[in-house]
Amino acid sequence: MKKHLGIGLAALALATALSGCDGSPGTTTATTPAAPAATSAAPTTGAATSAAPGTASPTAAAAVDLKTAPSSAGTIVVDAAGMSVYYFTKDVKDSGTSACTAACLTAWPPVLTTAATPSAEGVTGTLGTIATPEGAKQVTLNGLPLYYFAQDTNPGDILGQGVNSVWYLASPAGDMIRTAASGY
Repeated sequence: MKKHLGIGLAALALATALSGCDGSPGTTTATTPAAPAATSAAPTTGAATSAAPGTASPTAAAAVDLKTAPSSAGTIVVDAAGMSVYYFTKDVKDSGTSACTAACLTAWPPVLTTAATPSAEGVTGTLGTIATPEGAKQVTLNGLPLYYFAQDTNPGDILGQGVNSVWYLASPAGDMIRTAASGY
């Protein structure tokens, strides 16, 4: 157990150091706490999975991939566990690829699913998937890939909103929410 915790903390420290993509805050010095174990993070009764913020491996999530939640930025899209999801303005709609690669993915993990078709409650935009370079299915909304922000550690956190003017929350209709906000 100690070995796994040490590896996780080392990976987290490396992730913080490597978060030099266009969407990573350059002045943040605080470290992100390790993500909870999959057994306590979310129910494991569905086919959907999502990459937990701050981790590279998927964790089980509920049967619904996405849903809506209130925030200081308005109603936003979150995953089944209530974690906020974001768009990257450098992604090209319907391109089938993500512009967030390498170290960027450490700070902005993709929202993943194992479902053939992602499911949602309250989301009116068009859901789909694209293949990651590893062959996983990244969830898309209105043709754009969705991501988590590794520094959002609790449901309702929206610390990634507006980071470097390229990362924005998703609205239920699939639009980018370009207003400033700070948590809910």
